[in-house]
Amino acid sequence: MTSSRNNSSQMKEILTHEDPEKNNEKPKNEKQCSIKESSGASSSSSYSSSSGPGGSEDVRGAEAQAPGRMQREEGVCQLNDLKRFPQGEFHMGPLDCSRLHTVLINVDAFNCGKALTPWEGRDLWDSNFVKMPCSSFSTVPKPQLVKFNRPEQVQRWKLISKELEALAGKKTASVDDVKKAILKYNPTYKEQWTFEALSRFVKIIPKAENYFNELFPKIAALALKLPEQIKKPIPLLQKGQSASITLSQVQISCLLANAFFCTFPHRNTSNPKAEYHNYPSINFSSLFAEWSERKVEKLRAIMHYFNVLTDEKTKPKGLVTFERRYLKDTDFPKWASCNEKLQKLHITSGGSIETEGTGMLQVDFAASRIGGGVLGSGLVQEEILFLMNPELIVSRLFTEKLTDNECLIITGSQQFSRYSGFSNSFEWGGPYEDHLQRDEWDRLKRQILAIDALNFKHRMEQYSMRKITRELNKAYCGFKDDRRHKEPDIATGKWGCGAFNGDPQLKAVIQLMAAAKADRGLAYFTFKDEGLKTDLEQIYHLLVTEGVTVGKLYEVLNNYCDELRKTRGSHVELFDFIKKNVRQSRSNL
Repeated sequence: MTSSRNNSSQMKEILTHEDPEKNNEKPKNEKQCSIKESSGASSSSSYSSSSGPGGSEDVRGAEAQAPGRMQREEGVCQLNDLKRFPQGEFHMGPLDCSRLHTVLINVDAFNCGKALTPWEGRDLWDSNFVKMPCSSFSTVPKPQLVKFNRPEQVQRWKLISKELEALAGKKTASVDDVKKAILKYNPTYKEQWTFEALSRFVKIIPKAENYFNELFPKIAALALKLPEQIKKPIPLLQKGQSASITLSQVQISCLLANAFFCTFPHRNTSNPKAEYHNYPSINFSSLFAEWSERKVEKLRAIMHYFNVLTDEKTKPKGLVTFERRYLKDTDFPKWASCNEKLQKLHITSGGSIETEGTGMLQVDFAASRIGGGVLGSGLVQEEILFLMNPELIVSRLFTEKLTDNECLIITGSQQFSRYSGFSNSFEWGGPYEDHLQRDEWDRLKRQILAIDALNFKHRMEQYSMRKITRELNKAYCGFKDDRRHKEPDIATGKWGCGAFNGDPQLKAVIQLMAAAKADRGLAYFTFKDEGLKTDLEQIYHLLVTEGVTVGKLYEVLNNYCDELRKTRGSHVELFDFIKKNVRQSRSNL
């Protein structure tokens, strides 16, 4: 593996909590939970160490040993008792497109083992599809030419191509060259957009590592390949409907190169009346703008991704699938009458979701606008995940804001970088070589689940059955097994328990209940919270021993909320309340 200035066996401690606005600095009063980052490379056969975001303690520690050697507590299972992606061949059937699954590569050629080629299609420009920069419908007034008192229109891609071709033809290009090109076809933002962060970034990186002036022309050349790589319209993953999109990693790189050069039309404003106001930003203008120390390391990760993708020897050639899952109200369980009992649980204060949880469904503590502040100043669990796996960023192009009964599942994304730290201490840790196996659809066996927790401005807001039911439904939407026990178990942790003010005990119970209903086990990482680890082990053992069902737990949570209302904020710990309630139930028998 290539070394870097951060290639150290002792990574810095990191945190794993959401940023309340996903773009702002972390609140000073945010409870911090630290764990160390493992610097080991992953194994393609064992899925045992994939150093990445979300925090990971050095797995050589006493608590976090190799899978199968974790200390076994009564009532909980060992890590390798949980299901992961099949190591051998799992027959998924041929890749195919349908009304609910759009595939942007030629599936016939793919299924015959031929090289990836784009699927042919026609140019569309409507509210159900991504409005592409290379569309013939994307026009702007031709500069300095007026006909019959009206500006003559010209295809915007012609202006973009002219500027990017000029850049691509150079051996080196400066930030000023990039800035001038972007503003040529985005003249409306000439006085609004700054490139301070990008400019200072290039200046402060040591000369030995500063390859960016040579890289800018390569990214421009990659962006220019968009019309030949994306020939089929990209549907929007809109609220209220389930749908999937499968793209090649090369197609994703072309889309992200265009995001780098800010070419996507109608995506530069967050005005509530704007066409894409309900979507995350995609153009990189905000990342290039106001300076912050955080952006140095963010840009290092982004530039490394493009450095890999613009090299014919190293660019990946697989596929990635983005699935928006929507459940109707009638699809959700009637929680009060659920008879399921708790599934397997592995709990540890060491390790991390993306390292020890490799091969499982890995939970992204997401924002409702996917990716949160990855293109701004946010640098917590979700943003770090997107920086280590930049292909995730393309989901912002077509994924509408998630509603309460929706989630996003990404299968096949590649990890390109390592890191250390969290928030203001985050540092890019150098290249990462991803050796995960691929499935029959050429997707890496990595599956990430984005579910957004509620953000409680006041802690007591969460103790209502309406909000508890919302969180149960959100988790169940993502945990639900659509392939009848063929899906892996789930790697998760303190979802929504940082700046979002979630109660760690309540969120743990909610996820246990949702996983039980979905018939899937949990690997639960407390991120060095020893107290939660011990307490959760004890309460889980009690619930399993007493055969407590999901429906009974739902009743207990209802009683708990009533108790807190009666005491007007005199807080009783949930686990203590559950113990008391279970004992009372036993004595009444």
